[in-house]
Amino acid sequence: MKRANLLAFAALFLFSGIAAFAADLTGKWNGEASSPNGSFTLVYDFKQDGTKLTGTVQGPQGDPIKIEDGKVDGDKVTFTVSFSGPQGDAKITNEGKIDGDQITLTAKMEGGPEGGFGPITLKRAK
Repeated sequence: MKRANLLAFAALFLFSGIAAFAADLTGKWNGEASSPNGSFTLVYDFKQDGTKLTGTVQGPQGDPIKIEDGKVDGDKVTFTVSFSGPQGDAKITNEGKIDGDQITLTAKMEGGPEGGFGPITLKRAK
């Protein structure tokens, strides 16, 4: 019985330690994206609560755009941004891989070019 309790305690300790080392994306991240008109700077302000990701992204257009449907799953991150532009409403789906203080994103606009944008490399602001 003592051995079973010891194993249960050890497993609980191990898994709580892993959770403590899980990525927390909360904070500002900077990146650069390319377009046919040249490259431009993006600033992401992420807020993470468990696996839920919210926040904003700001580019050369001025006002921050709300991040929607954000999720962090291990070293993977997904979210969308929607906005109205000169050619109508647009929605961009972002998928990325987290590697410490760097995220590599691929962004695809609905109805946009095949293959989307990217990769976009984000680095945590210091």
